[in-house]
Amino acid sequence: MGTGDDAALISVPAGAELAISTDTLVSGKHFFADADPYRLGYKSLAVNLSDMAAMGAKPRWALLALTLPEELVNQNTAWLAEFSKGFFTLADRYHVELIGGDTTAGPLNIGIQIIGEVAAGKALRRSGAQPGDDIWVSGKLGDAALALCHELQQITLEPEEIAQCLPSLLTPVARVELGQRLIGLAHSAIDISDGLAADLGHILAASEKAACINIIDIPCSAVLKKYRQQSIAIDCLLAGGDDYELCFTAAKTNRREIEKLSVELTLPLTRIGEIYSGAGLTVKDAQGSAMTLDSKGYDHFNA
Repeated sequence: MGTGDDAALISVPAGAELAISTDTLVSGKHFFADADPYRLGYKSLAVNLSDMAAMGAKPRWALLALTLPEELVNQNTAWLAEFSKGFFTLADRYHVELIGGDTTAGPLNIGIQIIGEVAAGKALRRSGAQPGDDIWVSGKLGDAALALCHELQQITLEPEEIAQCLPSLLTPVARVELGQRLIGLAHSAIDISDGLAADLGHILAASEKAACINIIDIPCSAVLKKYRQQSIAIDCLLAGGDDYELCFTAAKTNRREIEKLSVELTLPLTRIGEIYSGAGLTVKDAQGSAMTLDSKGYDHFNA
């Protein structure tokens, strides 16, 4: 039973567990106040789908809490229509049902809780990395952060360059199918929302392991490569966040299967380093020397 009562009722299939996550997007912190409502509705669900992907879960249900400025409710119903269209475009694609939520007046704030299913005991976790594991990432990193730097006038991109980077920031792709296919192949996984260094660091902390990655191996677009000699581009690649790609670790014996999966999904999956015993993350430059990271990723309370 979905909307219409004080709470939704859901049943869990035999042998399944629920994966539950929530994200809050605040105007002025997570998106610009004048953000396109369609893209905002789309992204607000996409970032939650990415959490399901990181666990290898199948997304099933969502709850939406909207805090809306009065002018959006009273004077601009078109905004709500476009937001809903963006949200349901993605919800319909992944067969996610909206089963409840709440609305209130105030500064624009979007809160979504998502619920998915995963076979009992099979969910991907951060704590499973093992010494000798390869470290992999999906897709390409850094474009979303580079686009944001352009919007904040910290770097100037050419018109065709910003056109290539903006979709990564505004309409990210959650790697839902990849996450589900990694069950049985990956030892650990996380989605890259706060930056590669920070999120890989979460895997290392949970697994009580160390890692070394090579910056030259981290996949990025031709646009980011063009600016790669600038420190701001390096920060985008390692610590920018908003990528919503998956970072995962897997035994070397699974390399061929993961490479086959990459071809099957037409999604680049790239090895960037290795897990070791110990603690901490080492990032090596093109010459093999350890780098000093200026930023460790997005800080949810000081951004």
